[in-house]
Amino acid sequence: MINAIDKPAIFITNDYVIQAVNDAYRETYDTEVIIGNSTCYAVSHRNDAPCDKRGEECPLAQCQKTNRPSSVVHIHNTNEGKTYCDILMKPVRDEDGMTIGYLEILDRISYAAADSQKNKMIGGSDNFKQMLNRINRAAQSEIAVLLQGETGAGKELVAQAVHQSSRRKDKPFVVIECTGLNESLFESELFGYEKGAFTGATNSKKGLIEVANGGTVFFDEIGDVPLNMQVKLLRLLETQCYRPVGGLKQKKADFRLVCASHKNLLAMVEKGEFRQDLYFRIAGFPIYLPALRERKSDIPLLCKHFLAGSEHRHKHFSERALQTLSQYSFPGNIRELKSIVEQAALMSNDDDILISDLPPQILGVGPTETQAIAEDIMPLEQAEQVYLEKICKHFDGSPDELANKLDVSTRTLYRKLQRYNIKLKGS
Repeated sequence: MINAIDKPAIFITNDYVIQAVNDAYRETYDTEVIIGNSTCYAVSHRNDAPCDKRGEECPLAQCQKTNRPSSVVHIHNTNEGKTYCDILMKPVRDEDGMTIGYLEILDRISYAAADSQKNKMIGGSDNFKQMLNRINRAAQSEIAVLLQGETGAGKELVAQAVHQSSRRKDKPFVVIECTGLNESLFESELFGYEKGAFTGATNSKKGLIEVANGGTVFFDEIGDVPLNMQVKLLRLLETQCYRPVGGLKQKKADFRLVCASHKNLLAMVEKGEFRQDLYFRIAGFPIYLPALRERKSDIPLLCKHFLAGSEHRHKHFSERALQTLSQYSFPGNIRELKSIVEQAALMSNDDDILISDLPPQILGVGPTETQAIAEDIMPLEQAEQVYLEKICKHFDGSPDELANKLDVSTRTLYRKLQRYNIKLKGS
């Protein structure tokens, strides 16, 4: 049974020990699999304990709890480095219905990475992994996918991931920007036109639907399509047929549908701004893209990734700068973070990108406050004196405790206090 599976697969018992393995699994990992001895977590994670003992979801533990199949997305140590894998775990029962072990099947995710890699989705947070799980499920089907998330969350990148992981990956991926399309432009762009169909149509032109034949069509910001054009789009999706502008003959459409919107389409349906029948046609499998503030643990990784792909690849963010970035709400999401990284890298005077290099909005400083700060700039030595005077006036602890909080030696603290003629409270 296990050798008939074309994906990497193992059969394991309750104690996580591998009892059967196929060639695809052996070829995936550098660690040798010894039947009856090797554990799944030692091979895939190089760990000495199961995933659930190390803070990760464990599909085997879930199966044991529910006695049903389960799936999770993990980062595995494969022969290509750290790779995302979608793991499907199924209980295997004997003829009496007793569970005798578990079948684990791996699906490697090529469009995402846990470190900086070109043209891949980057992240490691739980919300990011949950999104990958849904992308992988959608890619295995022909179902219409609706991507919903805030502006700048990476909807086109997800649409490309759905396409690249599907059976249509060798066919075209065509993007249709729905914002700003009027009715005549919408029809001619989608369906094409025949020579002489209108003034200026000196030649026939293929529409984007024909260009995408056999591939995937991505309708970006589909919530911006006016009601009168929604009818024509619905007809295309229902009949899989269209007629070029000025043409008499119908053509057959063959494409996978992926749509995206930052708007709440269901709320628009209730208001009569979006057709309900069109909504249910495009929302076969909704995928929610988490906002950057919902995956804050990915911010340091994304900062490193954006720097690696820029002319400032030799620079890096200080720990305090990263902490400050993690406290920001990022209304523009990943697109905004990329812009901030570029700005901060330009502002830094050396390889360390500090808090002072971050744009004013990150620090909660508006334009007028920025002007005030610029006017209040003082020499660093004077700023140090002002700061020490302020904390020594209110600090109740010992000199050793204060030195520890300031991350300097007690001797250095005494030298600075003597230089500025400052006394600790109570001394």
